[in-house]
Order: sequence, then C-alpha cells, then structure tokens
Amino acid sequence: MPTLLELQHRGHDVHVRTLAAAVGAVRDVGVAAECIAPGIEDLPLEDWKATSQEEALEMGLRTFASRSPIEIDDLERAIEEVDPDLLLVDVTTVGAAALAEASGLAWAQWVPFFHHVLPFTLHAEGLAVLNGPRQAVGLEPVGQEEVWRAPLHIYFTAPPFQPSDVRSPASFRSVGPGLWEPPATLPAWLEELRDPLILVTVSSEFQRDDALVRNVLEAMEGEIASVVVTTAAQDPGGFGPPPHTHVTRWLPHGPLVRRAACVVCHGGMGITQKALAAGVPVCVVPFGRDQSEVAAQVVRVGAGTSVPSDDLDPHSLRRAIDAAISMRGEAQTVAEGLASAGGAIAAADPLETLLLDRSSGDERKGEGLGIFGIRASASAGKD
Repeated sequence: MPTLLELQHRGHDVHVRTLAAAVGAVRDVGVAAECIAPGIEDLPLEDWKATSQEEALEMGLRTFASRSPIEIDDLERAIEEVDPDLLLVDVTTVGAAALAEASGLAWAQWVPFFHHVLPFTLHAEGLAVLNGPRQAVGLEPVGQEEVWRAPLHIYFTAPPFQPSDVRSPASFRSVGPGLWEPPATLPAWLEELRDPLILVTVSSEFQRDDALVRNVLEAMEGEIASVVVTTAAQDPGGFGPPPHTHVTRWLPHGPLVRRAACVVCHGGMGITQKALAAGVPVCVVPFGRDQSEVAAQVVRVGAGTSVPSDDLDPHSLRRAIDAAISMRGEAQTVAEGLASAGGAIAAADPLETLLLDRSSGDERKGEGLGIFGIRASASAGKD
C-alpha cells in the first residue's frame, strides 16, 4: 500500500484487486479497488493439516496450482476493464504472473517473503506449479534457473535483515518492508496499559499456532507487564486471559509496537519486520511455511530469540522473551538498515522507469498505471 499510494501521489491511476474483506480499507484511502474472484478465496491454504514438512509443502503447492486458472480468468477481466499500462503481481499468484507475462504489458512482481525459501524456487514440484499456467496461456516452460521471469521484482526486505549469504537475482530491488495499516479507532483501554508492554500475535492465515497464545498467557501470568494478544485467524473467545492482559482478534499493531518491549509472534514477515523496523526485538515461535527461516534470521542478526514450536512451554518461552527484551540495541541497528533502503519511493522509482521504458514513444505515455495487487494468501493491512 505505501508503494501504491506513492504512485498515486505521483499522478498515476492505481487499481487494486484484493481480498473482499480488504476492499473497503483500500477504497477508504482513495485507491480504486475491487475484490478478486471468490473462487480464489474459496481455496485457502490448509497446509496446517499436514503431518510433515514435506506434506505441508505439497498441500501448499496444490493450493497455488488450484487457484491459478481462476487467477488467469480474473486478471483477464481486470485488464479488459481497466486497460492498464503496467501490472504489479503478487509472487504467490502463479496464474496471474503467467498471464501478466503473456499479456505483452509491462509487468513486475512484488515479493514479501525471503525469495530463496519460496517453494517455486526449491523443488521440481514447485516448478511444475509455475509451468502449468504458463502452458495454459501459451508460454514456454521454464527451468530452475529461469524462475524469476518478471523484468522487475520489488523485494520487501533489506539488509541487514535480508540474508547476506543469499544472492538475489539482478531484477530484485530491496526496498525494506512495506508497512501500512488502515486508519482505525483505538480502544480506550490502550491508554491505561502500563509498561513494560508485550505484544503477542499469530498468523492471519489459519495455522495451528494457538499454542503460542496459550503458553504466553501462562508464562506472563502474575507478572506486572501488560500483555496484548491479537489472535487473527484464531477465535479470541477460546482463551482465558489473566489480569493485565487483553485478548482480541484485531488491533492496529503500529501504536502497540511503538510502545512494546518485545513482540512475540509466529515469524510472519509482516509482523516481524514491523517490529524490527520500529527497533523492537522479537521472540519468534515458528509453526510452518517460511517462518523457520525468518526466526533463524532474527537470531542471526541478534535482534531477538526463537523457540521451536516442538519445544514450546511457558518456561522456555518466558526465558526467550526475557532474553529478547535485552536485545533492543541490535533491533535498532536493524531498524536503521531497513529505513535506509528507501521504502515506497525506492519501490515506485523502478516501477516508473519500467513503465516509461516500455511506453517510450507510445502516444499513451503518462496516462497512468493499472496496478493489481492480487493477494490470495494474506489480508491487506494485516500481518
């Protein structure tokens, strides 16, 4: 959203296709938005049902493959309606990416995860998921060295949090995290919270991470710290909070993060980088997907701690939280690096360059951008 708002500020027309629940928030800040085809949302990730990492990977890839033909049809309709000059496509929407390449339009992808752990780049099964929709739109299949087909990738991380031992493709532009929250009214009780404040949050895409909430509530019971828990995809009614603790499904994280002594989370890139960008250390308990690599990187840069979900109990978690709180200096160093990456301006500049390079000499030059932020795997404005 910061990138799209920056492009709109520069005079471009921006059009978004996103989850139905997020359309109102995007429109409220003046950006045109419509929902993606319902059939895409009807295919949520269910990798949390897996009994092994291999099975979880297979289930996730099947979901991406099942969504892809619906994405192709959906993006075709959107292109007909908007007549865009440029497409910006989520890296997880493989059908939309195939159509974007086949369309002949200028196009780019945005990458909100560490690129080296995306399943399309690691496994033959992932390559097949990419090539299925490519065949459907008349494109040649790609090999393992040709995965990153877009001429530009907006990479929403940056050093020092971006792993230093992993080389990014030449098309990547590291811009730091894309941090945005829709305007919201904060509850009055937030003003009454006493320090230190511990913010706890779990995944917005359902997985079995309720154990994190239960263990942190037990670990912090009887302490003087204020604990705020946002349960996201979990039902907040399933937890019995002790005194000085507030449990709710959603709250804007920004104001809470800025006050927090530590953020305890599942290791999603959104909330992890939101905390680190504010100079707040994190305690990560990864449950799946890319979260183990995020947790490992938090530990590598010294900006927090990690507890394996298999070893999770109130005592191990409390020790990890206490250790993380002492790492604020390292977290502030990460914050300085992320801020120096340039953010929305650093993302908008190469997108404009891509558009102008493609449209040079075209009589339509300067009419504006049709931007499709197609997010099928996480809610806009949520972590």
